[in-house]
Amino acid sequence: MPWEPINTIMIAKTFLPALVLASFTASATEWSQWRGPNRNGVINDPKHTLTALPKELNVLWRSPAGNGQAGVVTAGGKVIFLDEQNGREVANCIDATTGKPVWKTPFAPAVDFKNAYGPGPRCTPQIDGDRVYVQSCMGEFQCLSLKDGKKIWGISFEKDFGATFFGAEGNQPEAKETAARRHGNNGCSVIDGDRLVVAVGSPENGTLVCFDKATGKKLWSSGTDNAAYSSLVVGDIAGFRQVIHLNADALTGTDIKTGKQLWRVPLKTGAKRHIFTPLIVGDTVTVASHSIGTIKFKITKAGDVCKATEVWKNAVKTNIATPVLVNGYLYNLGPGANTAFTCMDFETGETKWTQPGFGDYASIMAFGDKLLVLNATGEMFLIKANPQKYEELGRLQVAGKTWSHPAYSDGKLYVRDGKQVFGLELIK
Repeated sequence: MPWEPINTIMIAKTFLPALVLASFTASATEWSQWRGPNRNGVINDPKHTLTALPKELNVLWRSPAGNGQAGVVTAGGKVIFLDEQNGREVANCIDATTGKPVWKTPFAPAVDFKNAYGPGPRCTPQIDGDRVYVQSCMGEFQCLSLKDGKKIWGISFEKDFGATFFGAEGNQPEAKETAARRHGNNGCSVIDGDRLVVAVGSPENGTLVCFDKATGKKLWSSGTDNAAYSSLVVGDIAGFRQVIHLNADALTGTDIKTGKQLWRVPLKTGAKRHIFTPLIVGDTVTVASHSIGTIKFKITKAGDVCKATEVWKNAVKTNIATPVLVNGYLYNLGPGANTAFTCMDFETGETKWTQPGFGDYASIMAFGDKLLVLNATGEMFLIKANPQKYEELGRLQVAGKTWSHPAYSDGKLYVRDGKQVFGLELIK
C-alpha cells in the first residue's frame, strides 16, 4: 500500500532490541502521569515484591467521586483525580495518607455523553513538580498549582487553535474526521524537560502544539491531522528526540525541539478510534487498534528526517487497552466476544496464547514478572508473565464498574470507580 511519506516508507522484517528511552521529572516510584513514571505501565519499586493479591481488601480510606473515566495519579503525598460535579469538570486533590480533601478546582464545562461509558472527564491529569496539568473533554487545558489548585495558565483548543468541539451529535463533515472532537479530547499531553506537548488536533493550526510548561508560551505547532484518543509519548529514536502520536489518520514522529515532522505512516481505522498509547522500545514504535491489528515499526534516520519500516504485523486487535512489555513479550487485551488476554512475542509478532473472558477494557501494569490487571467490572487479576501459558495467581473484586487506570505508589494502589476513589494496601 502506498504510504504518504514525509519520508520514504520501506517494508522489511528487522528487529533491534533496546530499552525504552524517555525522561520525566517525576520520581521513578511515583505514579504522576498516565501509565506511570515512564508511561509504559511498569511499576518500579525496589522496596516491595508482589507475590500474591491480598486475601481481602484492606481499604485505607475512601473519597466520593462523581462521573468520569480519567485515571488517578499520585505524587508528593497527594492524589489527583478528575470528576464531574454540577455540570463542570473538576480537578480534585486529596491527601494520599488520609483521603481528606485538600482542594478542588472546577476548570471546564462538562459534556453530556450518552453512551455506555457515561459522562465525565476522560483524560488522566499529570503532576509535574509543584504543578498539575488537566485537560477537559471539550479541549480546555490548564496548568494548576499543586498546593492550592489555583490556575497558573491555560489554553482552549477551540478559541486559541480553532479545534471546534463537535460532540457526538455533530453532523458537520469535519466531525466525521476526528474522534477527539466528537467524543472527548482524551489523549494525555506529555512533558519533556521544560516542554509540554498537547494533541490539540487542529488541521489548520497544529495537530500537536508545544508550550513552555512553566509559562504556557507557545514554542511550535506541527501537523495537519485530526486527533484521536491516543496519548503522547517521547523517546530518543534514530538519533532524534521525538514525540510520537497515533492520531486520527496516522502514526507520526515529530522533533520535540523544533516541531519538524520527521515521519508519518497513514493508519486508517473505523471511526478514527485510535486509543492505544504507542510503545517505544529503542528505535521501534508499536501500535494497535480495533481495526488494523498490531503493528511494529522500526524508525531509521534518512538525512534530516526518518523512515518507518514495518517489522511485523499481527491480526490481534486491541480496543481500549495498551500492553506492557515484560522480558520480550507483550501482554494485552486481544480479540474475542469476551475479549481475550493475549501474550505476543515482541521480536516476531507471534501470538503465544490467548485467554478469553476479560471484558472490553483492562488497565495493565507490570510488577517484576507479575501482571496486575484491572478490568471494567472492577475485578483485579494477578497473572504470571509467562509466555508459555496463561498462569493466573489470584483475583480479587476491588471496585465497581470502572474504566479508570489506577495509580501505584509504595505498596499502595489508588483506585477509582463510578462512585469513589480509594486507597488500597496492596503490599504490607
